[in-house]
Amino acid sequence: MDSDVLAAMARWPDVPDAYGWLSLDARGRWRLHPAGDALAGGPGVSISNTGILAFIGRNYAHDEQGRWFFQNGPQRVFVRLDAAPLILRQSDAAGTLSTHAGHDVSRVDRWALDAEGRLYAATEYGPAMVEDRYLSDVLERMKLASGQPLLDAAPGWLADPGQVSKAAAALSVVYPPVGAAPAPLAPLRGTAAQVFGFVARPEAVSSGNA
Repeated sequence: MDSDVLAAMARWPDVPDAYGWLSLDARGRWRLHPAGDALAGGPGVSISNTGILAFIGRNYAHDEQGRWFFQNGPQRVFVRLDAAPLILRQSDAAGTLSTHAGHDVSRVDRWALDAEGRLYAATEYGPAMVEDRYLSDVLERMKLASGQPLLDAAPGWLADPGQVSKAAAALSVVYPPVGAAPAPLAPLRGTAAQVFGFVARPEAVSSGNA
């Protein structure tokens, strides 16, 4: 985090958290919700100022509960996640994966494909989803641990992730632009939030008596 943000946190430790004001969409775009309606599903307004985007990216983190937030000075602004905490993009012709905040990924511990064909990854920065426009190329670059291209030997569930049997087994795959270490690729069983351990819609916890 920025040093001035850390200093503000230390100086004003009791600033209330904010909810419903910020969201991250499935293409890694930050959206501001001036009416505070993010948790109600409001679309918000896209943030385009490059300085603000860089500031948010540098001060984006999560707590031990898997709630992701933007540390805006002394205040935590919790984020509605429309897909995942991080959105992955190919940042060069070699297929390097970078987060929406601009961090190059060097490790993926596992991959998961959901019933809608969205590809999730556990990276060194946290849970992520591959942005849809890069999905086909990422899959084309993947190889089985044997070196065979994944799509040359794709099981049925990969071609049609909506038809996954309970017996579908994980594959061991390598995505060369992030390294040679194989990682499991499996159907996503449950929601991405459940499987990868994040909170999609963080809400304030009431301190009142029942």
